[in-house]
Order: sequence, then C-alpha cells, then structure tokens
Amino acid sequence: MASPLCQSTLVKYYPSVSPFSSKFLHTHKDYRQISHVGSSEYLHMFDVVAKTSKLGGSRSRRMRAMASLGGLLGGIFKGNDTGESTRQQYASVVGVINGLEAEMSALSDSELRDKTSLLKERAQQGESLDSLLPEAFAVVREASKRVLGLRPFDVQLIGGMVLHKGEIAEMRTGEGKTLVAILPAYLNALTGKGVHVVTVNDYLARRDCEWVGQVPRFLGLKVGLIQQNMTSEQRRENYLCDITYVTNSELGFDYLRDNLATETEEFSDNLQSVEELVLRTFNYCVIDEVDSILIDEARTPLIISGPAEKPSDQYYKAAKIAAAFERDIHYTVDEKQKTVLLMEQGYEDAEAILDVKDLYDPREQWASFVLNAIKAKELFLRDVNYIIRGKEVLIVDEFTGRVMQGRRWSDGLHQAVEAKESLPIQNETVTLASISYQNFFLQFPKLCGMTGTAATESTEFESIYKLKVTIVPTNKPMIRKVSSSKPSIKFLMKCGGRIVVGNGGWTTGPTTWAKRQGLVGPKDRATDGGGLQLPTMDFVEMGFLDFDCAEQLK
Repeated sequence: MASPLCQSTLVKYYPSVSPFSSKFLHTHKDYRQISHVGSSEYLHMFDVVAKTSKLGGSRSRRMRAMASLGGLLGGIFKGNDTGESTRQQYASVVGVINGLEAEMSALSDSELRDKTSLLKERAQQGESLDSLLPEAFAVVREASKRVLGLRPFDVQLIGGMVLHKGEIAEMRTGEGKTLVAILPAYLNALTGKGVHVVTVNDYLARRDCEWVGQVPRFLGLKVGLIQQNMTSEQRRENYLCDITYVTNSELGFDYLRDNLATETEEFSDNLQSVEELVLRTFNYCVIDEVDSILIDEARTPLIISGPAEKPSDQYYKAAKIAAAFERDIHYTVDEKQKTVLLMEQGYEDAEAILDVKDLYDPREQWASFVLNAIKAKELFLRDVNYIIRGKEVLIVDEFTGRVMQGRRWSDGLHQAVEAKESLPIQNETVTLASISYQNFFLQFPKLCGMTGTAATESTEFESIYKLKVTIVPTNKPMIRKVSSSKPSIKFLMKCGGRIVVGNGGWTTGPTTWAKRQGLVGPKDRATDGGGLQLPTMDFVEMGFLDFDCAEQLK
C-alpha cells in the first residue's frame, strides 16, 4: 500500500444529500458497506446487477426503445467519423503548444518545475484555465518526455483539450488514454481545488498513479492514491492531494460514509464527526472507461447498511415451503426483472401450511419470507451467484467473477439463501445510506471521461449527463478494415427459443453493442458464427432493427 503523498489539513465541510433521515441514521453505531439486490422489495446488487433503471409502465418501454434507437442511430452516423473535424477544430491551439516546445526543452528540471508555481499564481489571480492551457500542456509534454520517455502526440493533446472542456473523448484502443488524462488533470489542479481521476479497479488506480503520476509529481504537484483497507486518516491525506487516483466504488462509498458522519454528528457522538470527513469539495473528475461507469453501471446503487434485529426461524420454514412449491403452479418467475409472484395456488397452500389467514398480516408478514425464499431458490444459484466457504455465503461478482468478501444482500435475501443452504443465519441489516453512480457523478461541477466506445451512447450521455461525445482522430491512419460502419447483423433467426446472431463485421463486439442498446436477456444464450456464447437479444425489442433481415425478424 502506498503511503499518503500529501500533507494533512482540515477537511472542508460540505452539505449532505443523503436520502435518509438523520433521526433514523443516528441510532446505528456500527455500519458497513454491503450489496443489495432487487426491485421494490430488494435493491440491486452493488457492482453485480442493475444495468439500467426500469421506470415502469408503457412510458418506460417507450423511453427504452427511444434510447436504444437513439444510441443505434448515433453509432451509425458517427461510425464514419474519423475525428478529422476535431483535428481541424483544435489545430490552432495545438500549433501554439508545439510552438512552445523548443522553449520548454531548453529549461532545466528545476526551471520546468517552477513553471507550476507560476501557473498556479496566474490561476489564483483570476486568469482562466483556457488561457493557461497551451503553456500548461507544453509543460506536461516536456515533463513526460523527461520522466517517462514519452512525448504526447498532437492527437493526445487534442484528447486532453476535449477532456478539459468537460466532454467525453472517444479514442481508439492503444492511442494512449492513460497519458492523455494527465494533461487536463494537471491543468485543473492548478486551481488548488483538487482533481479526481477515476478508474474501474484498484490495480488500474495504482498502476496509473505510480506510472503516469510521476509526471505531475515531477512538476511539484501532490499525487494521491486511494486503495481498499486504507484508514480514514490515509484517505483524508490522499484526497487532499492535487490529483487523486481512485476507483468509482471507493469514491462512492467514502462519500456515503462522509454523509453518515455529517447526518449524525448533531444527534449522536457514536459515529464519525465532521472533523473526520475524508473527502474534499468536488471540483473536476476524469473517468476512465466512462461508458462502463456512467452507462453500464449507471443505476448500480452504492449502499451502506447497519445491523438490525436478530434473525428468526421463519427463514427456515419459508425455505422448506419454497422447496416444496413448483414453478408455474405456485409461483411465476421473471428472470429479466429478477422478481417472483405468488399465484393463487401458492397463496392458498402457503397459508394452509403456516396456519395463517393472510400472508400479509402485519403482525407476522410471512409474505416477504416466502417470496425471498423463492427468489433464493430460482434466481440465486450456488457457484454462479454465490459460493459457500465454510459456513458463509459469499457473493460472486457477475462481471469479474471475484468473490466479494463482506458484502451481503439486503432485506432478508441473504438470510433466505443461508436458509436454503441450511447454514447458520446471520443478523439482518438495514440500509443507512444509498446513492447510484448516476446521481453521484452528477454532483461534480465539471465531469469528463474517455473510452474507446462512446459514439453509440452519445444520446444517453447528452440527455442524462449533458456530456458531448467527441471522436479524437488516431495518430496514424487506420489500416484495420471494417466491413460496415454499423453493426451488420447478417441474420437473426429464432431457433426453439434461441436466436443465432450471424457473424458480420461488427465495429464493436456484438455482445457489448447489444448490451449497450438494452437488448440483452440476462439468462438466454446464443452463439455467433464462431460458436462464441452470447446473451440472446430480446426478440420483440429487436423489431426496429430490420437492416437486412426483415423477413427473418417476423
């Protein structure tokens, strides 16, 4: 674990936006971050499920169809954009930066480092960052040459300018996005208000901090790194650095913990006080793989929970009932929405077995136990959604396949899984604070991101986050041949409940593209021409995709 890289000072207080009541929060002393799953009865798993929010009703279906169609058309019409218009737009500024290169090369290391102090003074005196950009970028380019042996290309300067404007830079794989992020991060750090560079996992955060982070460190800026298992003091010191590398989950959970401290400070002395806050006021954020965080995981909730009442033997009774019940006789399952519904036969049999008149009697509330037991039986599979280690149920991350130690599903679902497996049932939990990635990142006054695939989501980025997608040209002409400028579906046919996706020269991977359009079923599988297992596309929602296959879609 890297040691903190900046001096500790008093953290500024900022107002909380926690959706939960302070009077409720202050009663819980011991809280921790967990995963939650579901719909109105249970929240989505942190970092596991929840691709997009379901708004409900016909309005939600219309909005999803429009978003999918908008993303599709955006991808089609931007598919031929090589970024030359972007090159021309920024050519004059690039020329100014290149004109300063000889001057910067003539400076000694100490003189180059002194440029940072001069630029900071100009920024504090009210000079705009836009006016400082050419010189700041020239300084970073020269420092990169000396420290890393890498000279940022002109297109990387363009990428940096796009990020500085608060836009999303689409750059091809291998064009050096990691190095590009240093340019606007350095420029915006000159104000002294801090910059967050967000990545998707701890490894990338550490790698980027230790590698390209050498450049701003060489220029006199403090570079911080947030990793798991850091103490509050270490986190505070690293967040107070000029540039801080952090994962989206660590940043989000630190925000929630700070909100708990803020919310409870005037009501209880048991939790963190305001002086123990770790975050500083939000200023500027650069997100790597921005489509993954702001689109794919937009509605993924970050949740902190605390202990509730002790578990009861109702979980074991409900598990036995669920095991005896039969699908489509006692209950129905919607695997896409991850919900279950009891049928009339299920209600009658459950009430008879439990000897109660109403499953929803508020004095006992058997309905929630039975429904959770059925969900545990049908939707949460051993060695797929979770594993058993010793006498503990451990959640498996659907995206990474990693075991999420210490994470638990909420609202009795984790206990229902424990009862299904005949394991000791641990204490229940209650939600103390929660926020989605979408709502969290919208709090940054200035937000930007970079990825290799953003054009197909340009409509969503602009409508939800007010972020424009700009395609940055490649440093050298593309020699890779793409057979079509749009996802070319050569054939789609329904085969006994399966849809086979023809292999047809995709500009992006068919699975990725289909997921982005919201057309993927979570359980079904299909194969492409090479036999690769792909999630099956929803047959009904594919109706507007009639490129070459109108007859086969009927």
